[in-house]
Amino acid sequence: MYSRVTLLEIDTMRVDVDDAAQTFRSLVAPRLADQEGYEGVVALVTGEGKGMIISFWDTEEAARDASGFASAELERHVTMFRSPPGRECYEVAFADMEALLVT
Repeated sequence: MYSRVTLLEIDTMRVDVDDAAQTFRSLVAPRLADQEGYEGVVALVTGEGKGMIISFWDTEEAARDASGFASAELERHVTMFRSPPGRECYEVAFADMEALLVT
């Protein structure tokens, strides 16, 4: 399993953190789930607007191929961010996914 980690900062002068999270949940996550090799996602956020999105993929290729999707989604919601988000790809060395069953 592989993951893509996106670090971002929501522009809290333009958008409320809860509204940004709801936008991700309702608009982005369903389209993300349609991508080839998708296995799940976790979105983390602080009240100050710092965030991290960790998506999970069945292969390294699928994780890297998701880059085009991610770029298009970030462009679609560019006004939410203070600066362009950073992204990296990792191999998952260990995951206890049962503990993450939170919606």
